[in-house]
Amino acid sequence: MPIADPTLPVFDLGASSIDLTRQLCDFESVSGNERGIADAIEAGLSGLAHLEVIRDADAIVARTNLGRARRVVIAGHIDTVPLNNNLPTRFETIDGVDYLWGRGTVDMKSGVAVQLKLAAELVAPEVDITWIWYDHEEVSESLNGLARLARTRPELLAGDFAILGEPTNSTIEGGCNGNLRVEVRTFGLRAHSARAWVGHNAIHDLAPVLDTLAAYVPREVEVDGLVYREGLNAVGISGGIAGNVIPDEAMVHINYRFAPSRSADEAIAHLRELFGGFDLTVVDVAAGARPGLDSAVAVEFLAAVGGVAKPKYGWTDVARFSALGIPAVNYGPGDPLKAHADDERVALEQIIDCENGLRAWLTGTSARD
Repeated sequence: MPIADPTLPVFDLGASSIDLTRQLCDFESVSGNERGIADAIEAGLSGLAHLEVIRDADAIVARTNLGRARRVVIAGHIDTVPLNNNLPTRFETIDGVDYLWGRGTVDMKSGVAVQLKLAAELVAPEVDITWIWYDHEEVSESLNGLARLARTRPELLAGDFAILGEPTNSTIEGGCNGNLRVEVRTFGLRAHSARAWVGHNAIHDLAPVLDTLAAYVPREVEVDGLVYREGLNAVGISGGIAGNVIPDEAMVHINYRFAPSRSADEAIAHLRELFGGFDLTVVDVAAGARPGLDSAVAVEFLAAVGGVAKPKYGWTDVARFSALGIPAVNYGPGDPLKAHADDERVALEQIIDCENGLRAWLTGTSARD
């Protein structure tokens, strides 16, 4: 296990979840630079007798082992997208709402702060808890820390229910859509553009593909009581050699966001049928996750937190838990529309609401007490 740098600050886990959010955000941890913040989190948790702390690269796992009948996994990532003059953090008020402004406040260090505070304070929760803070969420799948744990130490992800602290405006968002990216190519014959009739224009052959995309009506699919909206869009197009050459190859990059009622294979089959006769290459695919809100533990969680569950339209790491047979939801402070934005900011009230909701459920009290 790597030795924590004694010069690194240790986060004040006794601070309010708002102040702890600010501490975390002001500790820059763009993807690939998580070692320092992981060291500081590990150092802050290691002295707590009620937690077993495990380090895996730059992921930190902390577990209670109370012999409870059920175990819940609560996870959040510690990396952010690159900065753009949006640190250090600051407080600001807009239209009467108090915010903490800065990179990571929404995606997702406010959620991480709530998790850290509760991990430190909840010595005897109603369920056993596995807390996970993981690295490299904002970059390629091959580097994702939660994916690494699922591959190499799946026993650390074992549980009856999982919560991912992705931003949801502190409401419950069940499951997630799947995500598929494909490239559709057409092929022609090069020729001088002054004598185009002796060649064949591959770009022109993309017209039926674009027509299909423009005419496509995305489905709205009800899955376990939540309605997921799909999307099928061209997200890139390429082709052409020079200003006087008929192109012999062209490509359109297509992104399909599909409801979790479809498997990854079914989503691929749908696009192959839709673009039959064209050369189609799968670039990346990730299955979605069903809401899992019909499980007994999920019903209890929704009752404790209150409100109405919504679908998660984007893809999140809840799908990793779903693949392991663990029902999972997204629940965290922050407006998802502000994730990665230059004016990223989280409403302070949402941080408190998320903390109160999780605390109520994990301790068997009411969030409104």
